[in-house]
Amino acid sequence: MNRPARMFSPISVLVVVLVGVVSLSGLAVLSAYAPELRKGDDGGVHALSRSSNGFGAIVRLLHLMGRPVVTSRGELSASAEEGLLVLTPALGMSPVTLDRDDHVGPTLIVLPKWRTAPLAKHRGWVTTFGADQSPEVLNVLPEPLRKGTRLVAGKGKRTVRLARPSGEAFGAPVTIETPRTLAGPGWQPVVVDQDGGIVLATRSDSWTYVLADPDYLNTQGLKTLSGARTAVAMLDLIRDDEAPIVFDVTLHGFKRTRSLMRLMLEPPLLGATLVAVAVALLAGAQAFARFGPPLRSRRAVALGKAALADNTAGLIRLARREHRMAPLYARLIQVSAARAIGAPRGLDGPALEEFLDRVSRTIGATHVYSALAERARTASPSDLMGVARDLYNWKQELIRGRQ
Repeated sequence: MNRPARMFSPISVLVVVLVGVVSLSGLAVLSAYAPELRKGDDGGVHALSRSSNGFGAIVRLLHLMGRPVVTSRGELSASAEEGLLVLTPALGMSPVTLDRDDHVGPTLIVLPKWRTAPLAKHRGWVTTFGADQSPEVLNVLPEPLRKGTRLVAGKGKRTVRLARPSGEAFGAPVTIETPRTLAGPGWQPVVVDQDGGIVLATRSDSWTYVLADPDYLNTQGLKTLSGARTAVAMLDLIRDDEAPIVFDVTLHGFKRTRSLMRLMLEPPLLGATLVAVAVALLAGAQAFARFGPPLRSRRAVALGKAALADNTAGLIRLARREHRMAPLYARLIQVSAARAIGAPRGLDGPALEEFLDRVSRTIGATHVYSALAERARTASPSDLMGVARDLYNWKQELIRGRQ
C-alpha cells in the first residue's frame, strides 16, 4: 500500500517558523525605536524640517561649520545642559516651559510667523498663505514674558540692516518679507534694525531671548549668503564660547519615550535579553529534534517488590539511619550463609562466628565473617556499600566452596 504524501516537509516548516520569528523580532525592535527613526520632514517649524519655514538648514549649516549643534528628542545630556536651547513653537501651541531640570544655559524662543499647509506634490514642502501678525502669536510665550509685549509688523519685502544697540553694524543686510519687531516694557534690545525696532530681545530678570521674526534663522532666510552669515552670527552672539546649540524638537511630538522594549534592548539589561533569546533557541531546537528515546509514563503508585524495597530504602534514608542497618544486614548474611552451608544446629553468637571463620579459612575465602561483622558495626554512611558488597561476596565464596 502506498504511503500518503506529506503536505509539508520538516525543512519547509522550519524555514517558515524562522522567517516568522525573525520578522516579529524585527517588528518589535522597529516599534521600540520608532520615534527616533522618524525623519520629521513634515513641513513643520522645527529643526527636522527642510521646508521654507523649518530650521533644518541652519542645523546642517552649523554642522558643516564645525559648530557644536544637537537636535534634542528628550532630556539634555550633561554636556548640553549649559548650551543655548532653541525653542521653535508653532502657531496655536501652548506656552513653552522655561523651568527645566536638565538645562541651566540661555534659551532662545523663536516666534512663529507663517500660516502654511502641506504641498501634496512634494513631501516636506509647504504652501504659504501669509504671515500671521496677530497678537495671538505671542501666546507661545510664558505669561511673565507675554505681559505688555506687542509685535510691530512691516509691509512687503524690505532689506533690513541689523545693528547692536550701540549703533555698531551687525551681520549683513538681509531681505525679509513683512519683517517683524518686538516692543513692550522690560525688554532689552540685543539686535535692532535700522529703524530701532527690536529684532532680538532679552529680559533683565531672566536668561531668555526672543527672536521676533523667524526668517532670520529658518530655511527661507538662509537662501542667501548674507542671510546665512547673519543667522550664524546671531546664534554665536547669545551662546557661550564652545557651548553647544540645542534645537528642541519635543514640542512637535518627536520626544524619545521610555518603554519596556527599549529597556530590554539597551545596557545593562541587553545581556539578560540575549541570554533569554539563547535559551528560547535551545528550547526550540530541543522541541524540533528529540534528544534520546521518549520516556514512558509511570504509575503514580508503583507495584512489586522493587517498589517496596525502594520505598523502604527511601524511608531509611529520610530518617538518616542507614548506618544502623549495617549490623542487621551482616546478621542476615550470617544466618543465610550458615543455612546454605549446613552449619550445625544450635550454634549461635560467638560460636557461630568462630565456625564460619574456620570454614572461610578452610576454603581460602577473601574475608572472615568476624572481621566483616566488626566493619559493619563501625561503618560510616560512606562505607555502607563497600561493607555490603564484601558481605555478599563472602557468602558467595562460602556457598561455592561447600558445594
